[in-house]
Amino acid sequence: MHQDYIKWWSPSLGRDMELVVFGHGGTPLLAFPSSMGRFFEWRDFGMVGALADQLEHGHNQLICVDSVDSESLYNKHVDPFTRIRRHQQYEAYIVNEVLPFIRNYTGHHFIMAAGASFGAYHAMNFVLKQPWQFGKLICMSGAYDIKSFMDGFYDENVYFSNPVDYLPNLNDHHTLEALRRNHIILTTAEHDPCKDANFYISHLLNSKGIQHTFDFEDGVFGHDWPWWRHLIRKHIA
Repeated sequence: MHQDYIKWWSPSLGRDMELVVFGHGGTPLLAFPSSMGRFFEWRDFGMVGALADQLEHGHNQLICVDSVDSESLYNKHVDPFTRIRRHQQYEAYIVNEVLPFIRNYTGHHFIMAAGASFGAYHAMNFVLKQPWQFGKLICMSGAYDIKSFMDGFYDENVYFSNPVDYLPNLNDHHTLEALRRNHIILTTAEHDPCKDANFYISHLLNSKGIQHTFDFEDGVFGHDWPWWRHLIRKHIA
């Protein structure tokens, strides 16, 4: 399978950022790692292997990006304002650097986003805020409220990074229509600790007329890599 390791100096983050591309052609899938995960997480936990047929036959290219979660929302060594500002710098890195890179590298303008657990938060947040840059979203076992990372601090920066806060007030017609054109998939399961979070974000999407697939499985845990490997194969097409 074709692999391409790429690193560049990010002006948004002020440091080198790494990513890896798997596959030689096809529709790009931007994959976010889980909490504090690295760009090689999807390879190490078998997600790349789960998509081997798609990647080897040129149906998809998988772009696995790094996170800065340990410098932002998970960084208890700095104050909450610094955490959320670093998170916003990561948003700028994805929007202003990674998405143009994907379009130039793959030649495709239809980009899918995916993530599991905290990676699903990232994927959801980017698609909700930049829906015209994406065509499909696969969120596996995500939670979409970041206030627990803020130690009681709250300002407009937190608001505009918190889907459960800004989505109910989203009324811009252009943005909503772009979201309604996206193919949005939420997955959870009976014993998933993020089950309630998925039901709630589904409710918010429905309240805005944003149709989506809600994939719920009875009788399983649904919050671990073996299950996510099954789900990414199920929903990639």
